[in-house]
Amino acid sequence: MGQAGTVEGNPLWYEPIGKLLLRFAVPSIISFLVSALYNIVDQIFIGQGVGMLGNAATNVAFPLTTISTSIALLIGVGAASNFNLEQGRGNRERAGQIAGSGIAMLALSGIALAAAVLLFLNPLLLLFGATEEVLPYAQSYTGITAFGIPLLIFTTGGSHMIRADGSPRYAMYCMLSGALLNTVLDPLFIFRLDMGIAGAALATVLGQAVSAGMAISYFPRFRSVRITWRLLRPRGDCMRAIAALGAAACFNQLAMTLVQITMNNTLTFYGALSDYGQNIPLACVGVISKVNVVLMAFIIGTAQGCQPICGFNYGAKNYPRVKKTYLTAAAVVTAISTAAFLCFQIFPRQIVAIFGEGSEAYFHFAERYFRIYMMLVFLNGIQPLTANFFTSIGKAKMGILMSMTRQILFLLPLIVIFPRFFGIDGVMYAGPIADGVAALLSAFLAGRELHDMGKPRTV
Repeated sequence: MGQAGTVEGNPLWYEPIGKLLLRFAVPSIISFLVSALYNIVDQIFIGQGVGMLGNAATNVAFPLTTISTSIALLIGVGAASNFNLEQGRGNRERAGQIAGSGIAMLALSGIALAAAVLLFLNPLLLLFGATEEVLPYAQSYTGITAFGIPLLIFTTGGSHMIRADGSPRYAMYCMLSGALLNTVLDPLFIFRLDMGIAGAALATVLGQAVSAGMAISYFPRFRSVRITWRLLRPRGDCMRAIAALGAAACFNQLAMTLVQITMNNTLTFYGALSDYGQNIPLACVGVISKVNVVLMAFIIGTAQGCQPICGFNYGAKNYPRVKKTYLTAAAVVTAISTAAFLCFQIFPRQIVAIFGEGSEAYFHFAERYFRIYMMLVFLNGIQPLTANFFTSIGKAKMGILMSMTRQILFLLPLIVIFPRFFGIDGVMYAGPIADGVAALLSAFLAGRELHDMGKPRTV
């Protein structure tokens, strides 16, 4: 009776789905938007103050952001998912062990990645597609932002755990505080102090430091369990459980990183064979990828907002609420993606112009890329939502499969193969084909899972 009372007394069990989704998804969306703002604000001010080569440099550096995010999601999503599942089962001691191990893993992994990036900076930038003209700008920007990698990982991963503890607004404030500081410091450092692209990098790191400080200050005040120094020693069984449920989100980000690197190198190679040259495609895709990050902030934020609701109720065997949560979220992300599709098709030139001036060839390529590559963007919400859904209910293997469909199974091979036959246009047409196939597969597998949920399994 005690355990049942604890479970049934949790708002995740009884509050209306729409109200819960709004409470958890909106702060999550804002957190992701704020994270995206770091890159977008830098891109805008760098584009205005440095120019096209500066935009290309931030695009070359962007894979390091996605790698950092992938590690943060591996630990943050994995710890949050396990934490909520154990709460739903009434296992508070195990939930505390998961939380403590996750915090320690975030700190250690951030320091290790920053050291590796600083040690191998130039080879990494060349691998990510830097041309001879872009490399000096990329070195200046990344050489500074590398020091913020531990801060970025801790804040991003920690915000998922803070949301799982029932404090989505605080998680939002963590991200918002740093982004606001970055927005204020960018024009001051770039224009007033004439620091150029290095000023944008320094503003980013200082903003990340504020966000990380707020996240660190929350954990001694964890609401659901008391985080002690004893719990901060990573446990092998907890680390394995965290990695299992965080793998899907991690692989999705790593897949994005691999696609970005392949895309950059493909665009520079085939761009050199076209009328656009090497640097125009690299700069354009840098701008468009940042715009797409805004859309994905809404989609992934909504998907992450579902995680505590689905995880808790699945652990408590309240399957109708799990089904209703997924279907409600699917409707929301489809509406958001459709609105983005209309903007990308109607206003591509105006969107790109926000990030600085360029030649007519620059704007021509950007317009075509928006309209072709983003042709089926209205379907883009289903695949990340489904990957997160499988993870939140403890089905790690299906979550991993879903996270890999669009990027690895479909998009990456098409980016490599299509340009051989269609030149640089082949990169553009690879996008909508991957979007469509991934959405259909995700909808089918999610529908099958929802139909079978709670039914007896036959051997």
